[in-house]
Parts: sequence; C-alpha cells; structure tokens
Amino acid sequence: MSAPTAETAEETAEPTANAAKARASLEALRTEIAKAVVGQDPAITGLVVALLCRGHVLLEGVPGVAKTLLVRALAASLELDTKRVQFTPDLMPSDVTGSLVYDARTSEFSFQPGPVFTHLLIADEINRTPPKTQSSLLEAMEERQVTVDGTARMLPEPFLVAATQNPVEYEGTYPLPEAQLDRFLLKLTVPLPSRDDEISVLTRHAEGFDPRDLRAAGVRPVAGPADLEAARAAVARTSVSPEIAGYVVDICRATRDSPSLTLGASPRGATALLSTARAWAWLTGRDYVIPDDVKALALPTLRHRVHLRPEAEMEGVTADSVITAILAHVPVPR
Repeated sequence: MSAPTAETAEETAEPTANAAKARASLEALRTEIAKAVVGQDPAITGLVVALLCRGHVLLEGVPGVAKTLLVRALAASLELDTKRVQFTPDLMPSDVTGSLVYDARTSEFSFQPGPVFTHLLIADEINRTPPKTQSSLLEAMEERQVTVDGTARMLPEPFLVAATQNPVEYEGTYPLPEAQLDRFLLKLTVPLPSRDDEISVLTRHAEGFDPRDLRAAGVRPVAGPADLEAARAAVARTSVSPEIAGYVVDICRATRDSPSLTLGASPRGATALLSTARAWAWLTGRDYVIPDDVKALALPTLRHRVHLRPEAEMEGVTADSVITAILAHVPVPR
C-alpha cells in the first residue's frame, strides 16, 4: 500500500476544517436564539437538527409560550431569506403558493410568487386555517416545488417550513391531516416555562427587551448557506452501524405492535429517526451514532407519526408515554 500523499492529506483536512467551522457556527446559532427565548433548549436544538436534515418542524404549545418568537429568532440568526404567513380561516391556497395575474399592458398572465418562495417560511398558527389551505404546503414540503397552472416552479435551497400551532382541543382550530403531519420531520412541544425561567422572562422585559426588535436584543446572523452545506455534508459522513440501524427498526416495529396504538411509525418514520439521530450525534461532536442519540430524538420524531386508540386516549395515555415505554423495553445494542 502506498503512503498517503500531501495532496491526499490536504483533501482530507479541508472537509474536516469546514465541518469544525460549521459546527461552531451552529453552536453559535443556538446561543443567538437563546438571547431572545428563555428556557426552550430542546425546541432550539430541534430546529437546528431539522436544518441539518433538510426537514420541517411543527411547534405546538398554548398561546404565549414564544413559539413564533422562537422561529423569528432562528430567522434572525441565519443569513437566509425569511417570510411569515399568519394562517387564518379565510386564507386561500394561492395566498401561500402564488397565482397567475393578468397584466393588461402585455395582455398576458404572469406568475406572482407567494410567500412560500423563501428559505425559511414561518407558518404561524397553521391549524387555524381549513385543511384545503393547509394542504397547499404538501407539495412544497415534500417536493421542494410549487405547481401552478401545470407548471412546476422550484423553491430555493435551503427550504424549511417552521409551523406553529395551538393544541387541537382549543377553540377555532383544525387538526392537521395525517398526510400533512407526516411531512414534518419533528413535532416539538413548547411547554410553559419553569418559575425561574418565567422570572427571567419578566426581568428581561423590565429591562427593555422588545420581542418585535430582535436586533436590539443582540440577535445577529451567525450562520449562512455555506455553513449549512458543510454541516450537512459532515452529517452525511456520520457512520451508522448495522446494530444501530436494527435498533431504530425495532423501535418503529414495536410501535406497530403496541396495543395502545391504531397506527405505528412507518418506514418513513424509521428513516426520519435515523436521520435526526445522525444529526444529533454530529452536533455533540461524534462521527458515529450511539443508542443514546436515537433515544434523544425518538419522541420529537415519532410522536406525530403514531395514533392512539380512543380507549387509550380516554384513559389518559399519550403518544409520548407509549414511545417512552417502548424505549424502555426494546433491547439496546451493545
């Protein structure tokens, strides 16, 4: 075997250096978001993981827990184009995707792109609009394109939908259809803050924090498309052993056999869980996946992909409790 040349060593060192720089940028991204949002570290981490996996995120929580602020802080921390849509009952699909508009000067129709043509789309309170408008995002989220009048138009890269919603049992909401839910890589719950965190929030406001002016709060762009591409390339190089792949499959198959569920995680759910585990492994500084990475991302990746039996729901069983029980019983590879 011939010794490695200097050129080979340089080729190997360059991706490594780029990956290290990208990891530092994404760590800084989490720090920037925390300047505006207190005590929501799991949700912040989930947003970063979704960026790495080219996935979309659904944030759920009661009104007033900073769901929209969290996504706006992410946008302010990235050198990416951002647009926001407030979903309302009278919103039309064309208000999201765009439409053909007649130009009297040229006697022709021209396409006016909607707000979906951006890098980061903030879909605020997505479950306050009827299913017809919700479904207008299906093609965009899955195919990264929008078809209007038979013509497909590609969306920019990167493209991420960060949607917020209130719990479905609240008045004036429409539950997202299964096909829509399955397009989200992660469903992140945004809980009420702890007492200490809530005191910190009030202290910030008393000192002049304005959630409508994130620049005044010190939130600055710290990562851009180049950092994101280098990070994604590094995640793609993160190794997965056959034992870890089997562990992911065993977890998802166990959801299909659970007596508390009418529908378990599909093979797409297994693929999503492996993808998010790889991203989390890389973020924590490893180039290989361990069982703890899978466990860390199992709840946000699978909770919206399983469906409870009505009798289990009446007994107070939740999707999180079922998945947690499965993680406790599925043998962990050594």
